Amino acid sequence: MTDTVSCLPDEIMHRYDVIVVPLEIVHRGKIFRDGIDITSAQFYEILATSKELPSTSAPPPEVFKEIYDRLTKQGHDILVICPSTKLTHVYESALIAANMMKEIHPGIKLHVMDSGTAAGAQGLVVYAAAAAAFSGDDLSTVLALAQEAMRGVHVIVCLDTLDYLARSGRVPSLIAKANTFLKIKPIIELLPLGKGVVPVSRVRTRLRAIDKVIEILRKRSGGNALKVIVQHTNAEQDANMLAKRIQSELMCNELYIKDFTPVMGVHTGPGLLGVSFCLDKNIRIEK
Repeated sequence: MTDTVSCLPDEIMHRYDVIVVPLEIVHRGKIFRDGIDITSAQFYEILATSKELPSTSAPPPEVFKEIYDRLTKQGHDILVICPSTKLTHVYESALIAANMMKEIHPGIKLHVMDSGTAAGAQGLVVYAAAAAAFSGDDLSTVLALAQEAMRGVHVIVCLDTLDYLARSGRVPSLIAKANTFLKIKPIIELLPLGKGVVPVSRVRTRLRAIDKVIEILRKRSGGNALKVIVQHTNAEQDANMLAKRIQSELMCNELYIKDFTPVMGVHTGPGLLGVSFCLDKNIRIEK
């Protein structure tokens, strides 16, 4: 199991029967389940036209417990891979539900895991675990493989604007206004293992942002094969351009294009472009 923060590509979700729990988007008193009650197009229309920024919340424990109960009755062991606790309360909600289940079923095999990351990097951790589970590995082996995968997954994105991060209180508004005035687009990285977000570079054009991402991937890969998820918020054309560059200039065994789920877009705004990646076969990437 995972959640919509993972931005898991549909191909992987369906291939391995991964259960994806939706976060909630709240706007003007209405609650929308991420990816179910609202499409990306509808969400970005709200973002562009409403003065009131939507908020997000983790699924309540009852949602997790209902799924746990169903899977337990079907005889399944359960691994839940959540986004970093530094970014959201999904882990806490899933853990509360797990503890409730363990009181009812003391022998249940259920583990809730903090992936230490988010977005497609979390999705790549889920991918490693799901592939192992699908091949017949037991819960302890799958968990160990997921924990190893956590060490080598990265997210690098170029933000078109800092306005939405400022509106949600994640960066000072003065910095956001300065970046807008100077037409600077920051490139940031979400490090693995909960090490946080760090600045990577600053560019002025989308083409330069793509060049920089390719440069980073080339350096980090060291000529080895990569798994890559190209990600964007309402910037499909640019995502396709970046994907073609990666395929033609780098060794990439698997490449997916996936838009940031609306629950992520609340905080980044439209125009984000970037990649989540790891070396193929879960080989560790060192900074």
